[in-house]
Amino acid sequence: MKLIVGLGNPGEKYKNTRHSVGFMVVNRIGQDYCLPTTDYSKWEEKSNLLSVVCGLKTVDVLLAQPHTFMNNSGEAVKKLVDWFKVKYDDLYVIHDDLDIKLGEYKIQKGKGPKVHNGLLSIEEKLGTADFWRIRVGVDNRKPENRISGEQYVLEDFENEEKEIIDQVIAKIIYGFKFEARSTKS
Repeated sequence: MKLIVGLGNPGEKYKNTRHSVGFMVVNRIGQDYCLPTTDYSKWEEKSNLLSVVCGLKTVDVLLAQPHTFMNNSGEAVKKLVDWFKVKYDDLYVIHDDLDIKLGEYKIQKGKGPKVHNGLLSIEEKLGTADFWRIRVGVDNRKPENRISGEQYVLEDFENEEKEIIDQVIAKIIYGFKFEARSTKS
């Protein structure tokens, strides 16, 4: 079983922020790629996280969203890894990345941004950095109006940025090579 964790902050206030792009990707995977036999509407809330086992054509995937705040994501990820005995090679963490421009992404093992407190929390709790990261670029700041990264990631995507992020999410999912039929026609 593969574990795909989307990072973000819980609550309606943070739903459309740059920091919650991991939640957005996981939601799209669930909506578009879970087989019709998966009851995607039955996300289970347990120990500060939402999760659902998603049946894909060739593999079962556990989709998860820690409902701790970003800086404490490691607590929920560690629980899932332990409960489901997930190998680190099968752990994928999707997160925002200010080191990458909006419209770009990277899938890398053991490499992340210079500073990302959600990833640092996960690395600390797991005792390793040896897991996959899907790094979603969110930086669209103008050089003349460069606000702090902490403030910037907590702002909502602007309308034109949402269109770009939707395209990036589609590319990520395609790049991940899910071998499943879409539930959408």
